[in-house]
Amino acid sequence: MCGRFSLTVQETDLEAFFGLEETNGMYVPRYNGAPGQALPVILAAKPPQLRFFRWGLVPSWAKDPRIGYKMINARAETVMEKPAFRKAFAKQRCLIPADGFYEWEKRGKEKVPYRIHLNSNDIFAMAGIWESWKDAEGLSLHTFSILTTRANALVEPIHPRMPVILPRESYDSYLYGNSKEACDCLKPYPAAEMQAYTISSLVNHPANDRPEILEPRDYPNSRLFE
Repeated sequence: MCGRFSLTVQETDLEAFFGLEETNGMYVPRYNGAPGQALPVILAAKPPQLRFFRWGLVPSWAKDPRIGYKMINARAETVMEKPAFRKAFAKQRCLIPADGFYEWEKRGKEKVPYRIHLNSNDIFAMAGIWESWKDAEGLSLHTFSILTTRANALVEPIHPRMPVILPRESYDSYLYGNSKEACDCLKPYPAAEMQAYTISSLVNHPANDRPEILEPRDYPNSRLFE
C-alpha cells in the first residue's frame, strides 16, 4: 500500500517538471502527506492542471464521505473491476506528484519506517484516480486514491505492495489513453532506479510535517537498501 508520501520540491521545480502554467500559489512543500489531507494532483488537460484534492477517494454514490479513509489506495490488478474505482479509472485518472514515499517494515511488534525514493532524488508521478462527491447541500468534495501494485525487489523486503510510479514517457498514455492503454502502464517501477533508507518514527504522526523526517536513522540490525 501507500499511506504516506513527500513532495518537498520548490513550486517552480514542480511547474517545470510537469509543464504546468501555474499552481495558483497554493502549493507548499509536504514532508509527511497523509490520508485526509488536501494534496496536489495533476489532472488530464492541455496543459496539465494542478489541483488540491483530499486523499481518500469518496465515490459519487457514497452516503458517507468517511468511506474515503478506507479508499486511500486502489489495487492496479482490480481497479477496472471494483465498483468504487472502475468509473474513475475509465474517465478520471490523474498524476500524484511526489519525491518519496514511506513504508513500514514489520519486525515482531516493532514497525521500522523507511523512506523510498528515486536514485536521482527527482520528482516522480504516482498513478491516481479522482472523484467528485456532493453532500446534501450540493457542496462538492474532490478526492483521490493512489494505485498500488506488487512490490519490486527493493520494496518487497519492507512491504509486499508499492505505489504505481509511472515512467515519465508513460504520463500521456496514462492520462489520455483508453483504459487498456492506461492499464498497461501499471507496473512495478524498476528496483535498480530506486533507493530506501530507515528514518525516524516522527513520520508515524501526520502532524510532524517538517524536514527532519527525511533524515536517515539507523536501527539495530537495520537493513539498508542502496
